[in-house]
Amino acid sequence: MKQIQWLAIVLLLALQACTTVRLNETGRTSSKWTSLFNGKNLQGWEAKINGYKLGDNFGKTFRVANGILSTRYDQYDSFANRFGALYFNKKFTNFRLKVEYRFVGKLTPGAPSWGFKDGGIQYYCQPPATVGLRQQFPVCLEYNLHGGDGKTERPTGEICASGMYVEIDGKRNTDYCTAPTVKETFNGDEWVTAEIDVNNGRIMHFVNGEQILQFENPHYDAAHSEGKKFIVGNRDAVTSGYISLQSNSHPMDFRKIEIMEY
Repeated sequence: MKQIQWLAIVLLLALQACTTVRLNETGRTSSKWTSLFNGKNLQGWEAKINGYKLGDNFGKTFRVANGILSTRYDQYDSFANRFGALYFNKKFTNFRLKVEYRFVGKLTPGAPSWGFKDGGIQYYCQPPATVGLRQQFPVCLEYNLHGGDGKTERPTGEICASGMYVEIDGKRNTDYCTAPTVKETFNGDEWVTAEIDVNNGRIMHFVNGEQILQFENPHYDAAHSEGKKFIVGNRDAVTSGYISLQSNSHPMDFRKIEIMEY
């Protein structure tokens, strides 16, 4: 009987060792990566496209085939400012998000010129149910995804703050979008890995494992028509929100969307 009890204790300790949390790239303890995309369909995700109700995936803008989540515009007669986003149905607070993406094809007719190889991973987004029918962009922070044309530099990973502001080097950002400190331009249709690390007010952007930008302390902007709606009393700090992928007029592919919560 004692031998059986001893064996049970050994097995229990071995199981605990196997399930012990590990250190991630930033040195914090965390659980394992969890996939937000099942590779088969849009389960867990919901589209909101400018001019359409939440859940109306106009023109199959967001679609899944061969394990890839794509944005496509082949059913649009003209883009006509139909900016959109695909929201995951859970709010997150502290996390590390990893997304593999690439740009493909050509800019959609009727799109703004800046839409060329322009997309985004939006985070700390307002709840999708609160996005207005004709609200082009949600209140959020954005890891702006860029691709190059082979001629000029278009570094990926800048921070865009919509209805919010952040502090960069201790000072409030003065532009809607701020370029990364480390500038990397990707000109082809290669897969690129973007990562966002959010932990208690400190945020970092990475590309292919390299840190390219750091900033802190996101707040709702009281001067912004949409952002000010989320200020309660004098509480304007942003500490959680939703994650979404933009449909910004240039076709894109996403194949891995994983998160590690802290």
